[in-house]
Amino acid sequence: MTRLKTLFDEESKANNEQLGPSSCINVESVERLNERAFPNGDLYVGDFKEILPHGKGKYTWSDGTVYDGDWEAGKMAGKGFLIWPSGAKYNGDISGGYLHGFGAFTASDGSIYEGHWRMNIRHGYGKKQYSNSDIYEGEWKEGEHEGKGIYFWNNGNKYTGNWKRGKMHGRGVMEWINGDHYNGCWFNGFRHGNGIYQYADGGYYFGTWTRGLKDGKGLFYPPGSKRPSLKKCCTSLGYDNDHKTALPQCSSLHLEEDIVKKPSIKRSLSEKISVSGVLKGSGRMSSKTAESSGLSDSGREFVHHNSSGTFSFDSDAGQSELQENTAVIYEREYMQGVLIKERIRDYNKLSKKAEKKTKFHAKETQKSSCVGIFKGHNSYHLMLNLQLGIRYTVGKITPVPKREVRAADFGDRARITMFFPKKGSQFTPPHKSIDFYWKDYCPMVFRHLRELFKLDAAEYMMSICGDDGLTEISSPGKSGSLFYLSHDDKFVIKTLKKSELKVLLKMLPKYHNHVKEHENTLITKFFGLHRITLPGRRKVRFVVMGNMFCTELRIHRRYDLKGSTHGRITDKDKIHENTTLKDLDLSYEFHMDKSLREFLFDQIADDCAFLKSQQIIDYSLLLGLHFRAPEPLDGLVEPPNISPNMQSSPAGQDGEVLFPSKGFVLLAHEPSSVNTDPGPHIRGRALRAFSLGNQEVDILVPGTGRLRVQLGVNMPARANHKLPQDESDSAEVELFEVYDVILYMGIIDILQEYNAKKKAEHAYKSVKFGPTTISVVEPELYANRFTNFLKQKVFPEQP
Repeated sequence: MTRLKTLFDEESKANNEQLGPSSCINVESVERLNERAFPNGDLYVGDFKEILPHGKGKYTWSDGTVYDGDWEAGKMAGKGFLIWPSGAKYNGDISGGYLHGFGAFTASDGSIYEGHWRMNIRHGYGKKQYSNSDIYEGEWKEGEHEGKGIYFWNNGNKYTGNWKRGKMHGRGVMEWINGDHYNGCWFNGFRHGNGIYQYADGGYYFGTWTRGLKDGKGLFYPPGSKRPSLKKCCTSLGYDNDHKTALPQCSSLHLEEDIVKKPSIKRSLSEKISVSGVLKGSGRMSSKTAESSGLSDSGREFVHHNSSGTFSFDSDAGQSELQENTAVIYEREYMQGVLIKERIRDYNKLSKKAEKKTKFHAKETQKSSCVGIFKGHNSYHLMLNLQLGIRYTVGKITPVPKREVRAADFGDRARITMFFPKKGSQFTPPHKSIDFYWKDYCPMVFRHLRELFKLDAAEYMMSICGDDGLTEISSPGKSGSLFYLSHDDKFVIKTLKKSELKVLLKMLPKYHNHVKEHENTLITKFFGLHRITLPGRRKVRFVVMGNMFCTELRIHRRYDLKGSTHGRITDKDKIHENTTLKDLDLSYEFHMDKSLREFLFDQIADDCAFLKSQQIIDYSLLLGLHFRAPEPLDGLVEPPNISPNMQSSPAGQDGEVLFPSKGFVLLAHEPSSVNTDPGPHIRGRALRAFSLGNQEVDILVPGTGRLRVQLGVNMPARANHKLPQDESDSAEVELFEVYDVILYMGIIDILQEYNAKKKAEHAYKSVKFGPTTISVVEPELYANRFTNFLKQKVFPEQP
C-alpha cells in the first residue's frame, strides 16, 4: 500500500492510490489495549472492530506521516487530519481511503486549497491561494480550473469568466491594475474571437482576435468620442448577436444585455498587451494619433503555469492618447496583429448607416420566404426536427449491408418517410418540437456519397445531431434560404426551393458518377436531401453540404465569383467582417505554383463540362482567403522585445512559439506529419508543386502547424493588390501591396437550370444591359466565360 508521504504531490494533483494502513495489519503485530504496533515501525492507537481500525484512531507511519480521524473497516473514512513530514497538511472529508468531499490542503510551499475533492483530486468548487499570493476561486475539474472562476494575480490584475483545462476559455473579463478592461472571447488561454477592450482613458476597440493577435476588422473609438450602441457596433462589423460569427470558440457575446447594464464591465478589445513569457510589439503610424495608429498588437494573452504551479499574467497595455477630433473613428483591418488597412470615418454618419442597415435587414428578413414559413414558430423547432429526422434515417440505413448503388436508389420514389408525433410512437422518440412528417430522399445514394468521403456514420450524426446542436447563420445571398452550421463547422445545411430539389434529384445519377470519378472535384459535396412537412402541409426542404471553409485558419475574405459584371459589386458601406464579396470587389490577383495552377484549371474544366452537360448556369467559385501578415513596415512597428519574466526563449507551454514569423513554407509531403483524414469538402490526394520538383507537398504555417495541400484546401499563393483607379476615397489606406495567402475554394450554387424562365430573363436583360455583362447566359457561354475570368483575372499566369 502506498504510504501517505507519497500519496500527494503537494503542488500537482494527488495520485489515485488508496490511503490507509490496512494492508500493513497482520497477525505478527504487537497489540496492547487500543494500541497496535507493526513490525515496520508504524503505530496505530484507537478503536478497533475485530482486528481492523474502526471508529476514532491515530495512525503514525515510521517516516513521521500522521493521520488522526475516523476509520471504517480498516480504511480512513469520515473526518480526519493528515500531516506529511514535508509539512503539508489536510483537514477534511475522507472516503474509502481517498480525499473525497470537502477539505483544506496546505502544501509545503505555503499554498492553500480549500474546497471539494474527488478521489484525491481537486474537483468541484474550491479556492486556492498560491505561494506567490495569486488566488483562484471557482470550479475545478480533475485538478484543473474548468467552468466559471475568478483569478486574482498578486499584482492586482483579475480575470473573471470561463475556464477549460486550466486555461481561460470561452467568455471572460480581464481587468488590469492600470484601469484597462477586456471583455470577450478566449480560447486555450488566448484572446480568440469577438470582444471589447476599453482603456483607462476612455478609448476602446471593438473587433476580433485569433490566438491572441488582432485578426480581422474592428473599430477604434478615441478617448472622448461618443460611446455608440454596442448593437450598432456589432451591426457595423457584421456581427449578429443571434448568429454565430466566423470564430466558433465563443458564441454570441450578447453585449447589450451583459455589458451595458453593468457599468463595471464595459469593455473593449485590447490594443497593446504583453504577457510574461510572451513577446510583445507595438508601434506608431503618425504623430497625430498614437493609439489609433499602433500597427501591431503582437502581444498575446496567455496563462502560463510556472514551475511552482501558479499562473503568470502581466499587462503592459499602455493607454491610448486623447484625440482632438472626437467625432472621428477608425475602421481597421489586421492580419495576425499587423494593421494592413485603415479608414477614417465620421461617427455620426457611421451610426446612421448602421441604424439604416439594421432596419433594412429586418425588412429583408420578413420578406424571406423560408423564414415566413416559420412565422409564429421558434426556429429551434425546425432545427430539432431536422436533427430527429437525420438521426432516424442514418440509424435506419447504417445497418444495411454495403452494396453498389442501383438505378432504383435514385429518383423521387427512392425515399424513407416517417411521422414524428410530439408524444412519440413505436418507431420515433418523444420530442419537444411540433408534430411533423419526415422524408429522406435517395438515402442509399447519399450513404454511398458519405462513404466515398469516408465520413463515419456515427461522427456524421454527432456533428449534426449532437447535444451542441446547430447554429443558424445569416444568408449571404438573395434566395432567402436558411442556413445552419454544425457545431464542429464541418457541415452546412441549407433550405431549398422545390425547383432546386427537383434539379438535384434529376442530376443526382450523373452527379454521383462525377464525384466518384473525380476525387478532386471542386463541386459542392452533398451528403443528404430531406423534407419536413409541418402542420398545414407547409414543406421545408433541406440539403446537407460540406463546409468549404472548415479550417482552423481564419478566413479573412470571401468572394463569390461568376465572371459577369452586371450587379457584381458591393456597396462599401454594406461591407462588414463576414460579407461575401463579388467579382468587381476583387482587388487582388493570385499567383500560385505552376503545377498547382495546372491541376486547378484541369479540374475546373472537368467540373464545368459536367455542369454544362446538365444545362446548369449561375454557379460561382466561392473563394476564401487566409492572409498571412506581411512584414511590418520599417519604422512603423517597434521590434519585438522579450518580457522581463522570460527565461530563455519565446515559447509557451509545450514549446509553442508565441510570436511566429510571417508567411509559410512548402515542404515535401509526409503523411505521418499531417492530418490525412478526409475533410467535408475534399478527399483527394496531396498536390504536387513544380517548385519542389513536382513532389507532393505540405504547407508549414507558423503558429498553426503543418497542413496537407489539396485542391481547394490549404492552397498557397501570392496575392498582389491591384491599385484602384478611383483614388477619391483618400480616407482609406491600404498599407501593403503583396501578401502570402492560403486559398480555400469550391464551386457552389449548381442547382439552377437554363430553363424557359431563364431564357426569357436572358432575352430581357440582354437588351437592357448587354449580353456579355449579365449572369444569365446559355450554359456553354457561361462555362467559357467563367473559366476565362478565373484564368485571366483571378489566377493569371506568373509573368
